[in-house]
Amino acid sequence: MLLTASMTAWVGSKAATVKSELEAATALLPTLKSQIAANDATGAAVTVESLVQHTGAAREAANDPVWKTSSMLPWLGPNLKAASEVATSADDVARLGAVPLVKAFQSLNWKALTPAPGGMNLKPLQSAAPQVQAAAHAVRESSRRLDNIKTEALLPQIADPLRSAQEELASLGAGLDSAADAAKLAPSMLGIDGPRRYLLLVQNNAESRATGGIPGALAVLSLHEGKMSLESQKSAGDLGTFVPPVATDAEQQAIYSARVGKFMQDVNLTPDFATTAKTAYTMWEKATGERLDGVLSIDPVALSFILEATGPVQISDPAVQRIGESLPEELTSKNVVSTLLSDAYAAIEDPDLQDIYFAGAAKEIFSAVSAGKSDPKKLTDAMIKSVNERRILLWSAISEEQATFAKYQISGLISGSSVSPAEFGVYFNDGTGAKMDYWMKRSTHVMKDCTRDGYREVTISVTSTNGAPADAATSLPEYVTGAGAFGVPAGSVQTNVVAYGPVQSNIDTVVKDGNKIPFAAQRHAQRAVGTSTIRLAPGESATLEFTFGHIVQHDEPKLVTTPTTQSSKDVIHATPLASCE
Repeated sequence: MLLTASMTAWVGSKAATVKSELEAATALLPTLKSQIAANDATGAAVTVESLVQHTGAAREAANDPVWKTSSMLPWLGPNLKAASEVATSADDVARLGAVPLVKAFQSLNWKALTPAPGGMNLKPLQSAAPQVQAAAHAVRESSRRLDNIKTEALLPQIADPLRSAQEELASLGAGLDSAADAAKLAPSMLGIDGPRRYLLLVQNNAESRATGGIPGALAVLSLHEGKMSLESQKSAGDLGTFVPPVATDAEQQAIYSARVGKFMQDVNLTPDFATTAKTAYTMWEKATGERLDGVLSIDPVALSFILEATGPVQISDPAVQRIGESLPEELTSKNVVSTLLSDAYAAIEDPDLQDIYFAGAAKEIFSAVSAGKSDPKKLTDAMIKSVNERRILLWSAISEEQATFAKYQISGLISGSSVSPAEFGVYFNDGTGAKMDYWMKRSTHVMKDCTRDGYREVTISVTSTNGAPADAATSLPEYVTGAGAFGVPAGSVQTNVVAYGPVQSNIDTVVKDGNKIPFAAQRHAQRAVGTSTIRLAPGESATLEFTFGHIVQHDEPKLVTTPTTQSSKDVIHATPLASCE
């Protein structure tokens, strides 16, 4: 009895040590994050040293011989084993994750990794990559070890912190995996081993396509040792018509027609950017004889984010200045979208000259970034925001690189590991043959999420409004309205709305403004696809409701939409779900 009491007291004191040391370690994490964000390498090194001291003390206490002996007891044992695993994992993360990360952080000159006229010094990043990969591996293994612990039979005092640790490590592991992949790929993609050249698609959201807008302006983005320049600027129309069309798979041809492979302007009728990029890449090679290293896509809204980091830019090319002589003398984060997607059409009548101005504006913004005129933090924030809103997409012609991109949202894929299991997509393709989408306002949200006959049923609501002036037919340029050339009255907007459900789901119904309507039902990469067409005169609105059934995924629904001229928060609304009755 005395021995049992002594063991209990001893284990209790060790448990108190484990708890207090892990709490002290946890309390240091915000400080470490803020020091890294502030580029305080010295402070981060001191903090991580303290972190290791605390996690080491917790690990030592949780691996005490008496603790180990007590962990063999039938009732208390599983809880002690779990606590020991948490302490061990925390120490592994600190020693094998945080320590090498901070060492890598100390070895980098972050100012040298931002764009500058002479390029970037990429060698320190290349040297740091193995340390970041080792840290990611340590966190991944610790996360796997904790995930193997079953929490159902544990005491709440152990189970709750364990679940929190599992969630924190999963989140940390995902972030570190991304950092490791970026550190591994970035130096080579930025030209450390020789020039890299990418086809740049500048998507024009005034004429919607599934991934954003028609790719009217094209250029080759050259990167060598971190130095960036734009070359070979062309209009999509310059490439002509491809007969026979560049091959696409049968499913996508059935949904989007052979136009995807026939015209550069239509390569992104599909929301799958890998298809878009490979098709554009092949078209460029056929038309010019140049074999590039990949495809990068960006839109004017992303350019506005970048201008927040660089500040205003002025058009320096005399020829481009003459073309846009009645447009603003400088482009800013506030006016670049309206200038490129609306004002330019009133000021420049010739479509070819419009494309030249569009490409010239993009070149000035890229030049400002390359010249090191941007605020590093603001530029990083701009790029992250653009990727999160799917306004920047990237594809590599090198299969190993593309396999890595495919794990992330920047790949713009509609299937694979980067796609949420319960992902729904709503994509817009212009049917007007003009530039009226600048005036469109759209919002989408999950309207219903129900269970019926043992399966899940989800309804996605899409509301579109034509915000063009009432006299748009006469007040807007014919190039903007289309002047009825494709059978759509001037001022009206026709849109093909394409909705995707999760893998193995069905598209059951489409309702327009309360009435069921016919629709096209197809499949793409095992996902259900429903397509409907709407036409709106100025001032008119319409709401489409796409209902998907036979859904087996239980994850939280994720909704992805075509990037438009609107802010993403205005496009996707979180609203209360409608009744399932």
